[in-house]
Amino acid sequence: MNKPSIPKGTRDFGPAETARRNYIFDTIRSVFALYGFRQIETPAMENLATLTGKYGDEGDKLLYKILDSGDFTKGLLPGEISVATPAALAAKICGKGLRYDLTVPFARYVVQHRDELQMPFKRFQIQPVWRADRPQKGRYREFWQCDADVVGSPSLMNEAELLLMADEVYCRLGINVEIKLNNRKILYGIAEMAGATDKIVDITVAVDKLDKIGRENVIAELVDDGLTAQQIDRLEPLFTLAGDNDEILAETERLLASSPTGMTGIAEMRELLGLLSENPLANALQFDLTLARGLNYYTGAIFEVKALDVEIGSIGGGGRYDNLTGVFGLDGLSGVGISFGADRIYDVLERLNLFPESASAATQLLFAPFGAAEARYCLPLARKARAAGIRTEIYPDAAKIKKQMSYANAAGIPFVAIVGESEMAAGKLMLKNMVSGAQELVDCGGDWLARLTF
Repeated sequence: MNKPSIPKGTRDFGPAETARRNYIFDTIRSVFALYGFRQIETPAMENLATLTGKYGDEGDKLLYKILDSGDFTKGLLPGEISVATPAALAAKICGKGLRYDLTVPFARYVVQHRDELQMPFKRFQIQPVWRADRPQKGRYREFWQCDADVVGSPSLMNEAELLLMADEVYCRLGINVEIKLNNRKILYGIAEMAGATDKIVDITVAVDKLDKIGRENVIAELVDDGLTAQQIDRLEPLFTLAGDNDEILAETERLLASSPTGMTGIAEMRELLGLLSENPLANALQFDLTLARGLNYYTGAIFEVKALDVEIGSIGGGGRYDNLTGVFGLDGLSGVGISFGADRIYDVLERLNLFPESASAATQLLFAPFGAAEARYCLPLARKARAAGIRTEIYPDAAKIKKQMSYANAAGIPFVAIVGESEMAAGKLMLKNMVSGAQELVDCGGDWLARLTF
């Protein structure tokens, strides 16, 4: 009989993995709370109309669409299935889709609940998202995001605090990172300088792949998108400018002097870098003109986080999206957010062996009774241990002590309390340290819990 399986790009998480993931979530959640963000949750599926058109053509192709329940072909004309394009057919038979990210559902939430919210509204969300991508190392079809967003304030103080918050998260996790910064207005200014503002989406989508496919392939993609050789030559600063943040900013300002939009982006970048120079990050901060963040809804500052000690894609990113709620009927509401990629963060921590032992959240004490009477004797003792915050279990079945000790070894339990007839009669238990092998007969009426050291 074939074993059951799960879809490619998804994973099961056992107890040890789940405990480690909770360590990541709890770390991020605690920092979010320090900065005044409050938690919300939204449904796994949204109306398809909510999702489509928000991520560009490439993003729309990666949306998981859900067939309408019941007879989803009802209302289709004879032969329509065979001649309709996939997109047109999906529009007729799929009314819902799995969320692609947490930002668009958040924008929908803000518009739907706008009369209940006090602005600026700071929320965080830790939930799974789904993308019909090609699975590969570090890239999954189902993965979790940890997002924090501020809406209702245009101040660049929000960007500065989000980056300070990200710096705090990665410091707590022990991951050395580089945080890359750019501004979509600067990218628009470069496209304007190149005479290719009508190709801004194509330019950002292509440039965003620079780290993955290299300069030559990005240029080939721009040619396929219809840019002329002269326009591509004018985009050269995206590939060649180098130096520290101030040097790159000064040279970019010189190049974009004739672009009002580009100069607005320069002013925003200068203000943000100024705020962060007065409040330095522990991790590296790099102004990177090649950073594009290929999502259409970004309008201002954009940022991305790269782990320095592991070859892996970005482990976080975000930016300013002034116009996102406008597509849902609420104009003029500015927003900015950041997302932490929990799955990739997990991979980094695992590869670098950075998970603390406490992250396992495994049982610390196992009671090993010889029989049913001994198990009943153990029950109040286990309650006392749990009341002291010690993760405790009682082996539930009548089994030989060898089997119970094997169970403790396999589960990595550091202490076993052995109880037989003699221990029970004397009001004692035999406490065994599974690491050192030392055993000690202790009085259950005394402070025996103090002998447990973790």
